[in-house]
Amino acid sequence: MDLLQKIRSIPAEPGVYLYKNAEGHVIYVGKAKNLRSRVASYFHEGRWEDSKTGTLVREAVDVDYIVVANNKEALALENNFIKQRKPRFNILLRDDKTYPYVKLTLGERWPRVYVTRRLRKDGSAYYGPYFPANLAYRIVDLIHRNFLIPSCKVDLTRFHPRPCLQYYIKRCLGPCVKDLTTPETYQEAVRDVKLFLEGRPTDLSKSLTQRMEQAASSQEYERAARYRDLISTVEQLQERQRIAAAEGDDADVFGYHYEKGMLAVNLFHMRGGRVVDRREFFWEDLPEFAFLENPEVMEDRSNPDAGVSDTGTAGRDVASDLSTDTAFSPGEFFSALLKQLYIGQPYVPRNLYVPVDFEDREVLEDLLSEQVAGGSARAPLVHILVPQRGDKRALLDLAGTNAKQSYDQRFRVLKPNAKKIQEELQEALSLPELPKRVECFDISHIQGAETVASMVVWEDGKMKKSDYRKFIIRTVEGVDDFASMREVVTRRYKRVQQEEKPMPSLILIDGGLGQLHAAAEALESLEIINQPLAAIAKREEILYVYGQEKDPIGLDHHSPVLHLIQLIRDEAHRFAVTFHRKRRQMRDRSTELLEIPGVGESTTRRLLEHFGSLQAVKQADSAALSAVVTRVQAEAIRSHFRK
Repeated sequence: MDLLQKIRSIPAEPGVYLYKNAEGHVIYVGKAKNLRSRVASYFHEGRWEDSKTGTLVREAVDVDYIVVANNKEALALENNFIKQRKPRFNILLRDDKTYPYVKLTLGERWPRVYVTRRLRKDGSAYYGPYFPANLAYRIVDLIHRNFLIPSCKVDLTRFHPRPCLQYYIKRCLGPCVKDLTTPETYQEAVRDVKLFLEGRPTDLSKSLTQRMEQAASSQEYERAARYRDLISTVEQLQERQRIAAAEGDDADVFGYHYEKGMLAVNLFHMRGGRVVDRREFFWEDLPEFAFLENPEVMEDRSNPDAGVSDTGTAGRDVASDLSTDTAFSPGEFFSALLKQLYIGQPYVPRNLYVPVDFEDREVLEDLLSEQVAGGSARAPLVHILVPQRGDKRALLDLAGTNAKQSYDQRFRVLKPNAKKIQEELQEALSLPELPKRVECFDISHIQGAETVASMVVWEDGKMKKSDYRKFIIRTVEGVDDFASMREVVTRRYKRVQQEEKPMPSLILIDGGLGQLHAAAEALESLEIINQPLAAIAKREEILYVYGQEKDPIGLDHHSPVLHLIQLIRDEAHRFAVTFHRKRRQMRDRSTELLEIPGVGESTTRRLLEHFGSLQAVKQADSAALSAVVTRVQAEAIRSHFRK
């Protein structure tokens, strides 16, 4: 059955359709109220002759479809397929690590808390998102100080000889060492953390009050005092939340700037009536299908009552852009963007302000409202609004103006300042603080010979060459980059500990997962935990963050963060290769001298350091040689080279 025959057999019901190319790869996913009508519309005579999206029709050789009960189900299913298959003709969200969450690892014997930007079905509980990003880190720090639940990466499936510093400064219950805590005490703390993160301060306060009274009646006054302090902390946080809630509703505000086939989007997060964070998204290779209005939208626009306004938020009227079927379609774009941002997320703000209307806005509103309600009739509805005037329209214009600035910064190659790069690096790698110092390591050798390592330092926006270090690998024989990395990291940070110097904001490893884990083992052997550690793989330019190896970070090749990491990595590589080449040259030059009877390695080294090269040694007379070596050795050298 050819494609057109198959299309005629498609039912006239709501569902999702998937176009495939000759290799069987899904190249486009769409949804429709009427599958047969929608899919057939792509092949109407003359429909795509002058359109960029004619490429889709030319490549499609097959179509699959799934029938669903209603349009909301089709919307959710379409979003799932786009995220799973990543079809090249669909608009894809480039940065899916935007939102910081607090992760409570309930699946572990001793649960811990982490900041993460990926939601996974791994048995853990996720809370958030938090804006600005450092709020998540402040919450985790508060949990450490008050509930004593750690964020360390220590292996808790076995007991260790002694606890780390976090236990001694009373920020951890010490589950890593036998008998420092009990499962009952630890689970009690986990339950408190769960109530705290779920936003149930009243229940938490009641539970803590009961335990405080019990401890006081048992004359365990220190324990009762700890519960009292916890109650005070919870009540203070509850009061702050009440003040924020009284100030205004939560909302997300979108603005965009499109020019020359490239797009920048700004997203303002308003919480409690205040703008608390701003996110940036960029597309330089929008799929061609984004340049044509959805067929159903075009049908709606033939209706004079549709009244869709399409004014860009950067102070630029884009109605003229939509005059041809090859123009960029903001409505099509924002429809795809909002689905990928919010469907399936644990939190959606009550209001979403977008600059343009789109076809399935009301259906998406209903779907997100049901998602937020979770079966509760009292849950607030989600509204997707297109403000035309007033304060809300001013917010859209502000977001659009900032999108224009983001566009200029990204695509007009304006150099960002050092602090902005630091902030973006902190955000990309989920670092607990603004990175001020990065130390990067690389290994260099040829088939295991003359193995050396380098460490370079980036500090406060520039390379700090006075802190560079060279290492000769001493304990490893043959080709073993992992063991070499383990040795050099151990040597470096053992000395840092001995000299009582601070650890860097980030340790960067030139290599893949093997080198990353080798460095992590070295740090663990020194009892250094919670140290930010990452590796960059050369070929793929993918970043692996220790503790999040299953979620490698692929930064956009325009990203200044990637450029900075590449700069540091390349400098470490250059420094290591230069040192290795010098060692190899010394070895090669010394080979002939070592063949002379009575001349050993130390004598060879003195000769080469004094004369500078083997050729200069050959040309030196006996008097010159005698200034460095004994008369007998000088005569032996002269005799050897005369032959």
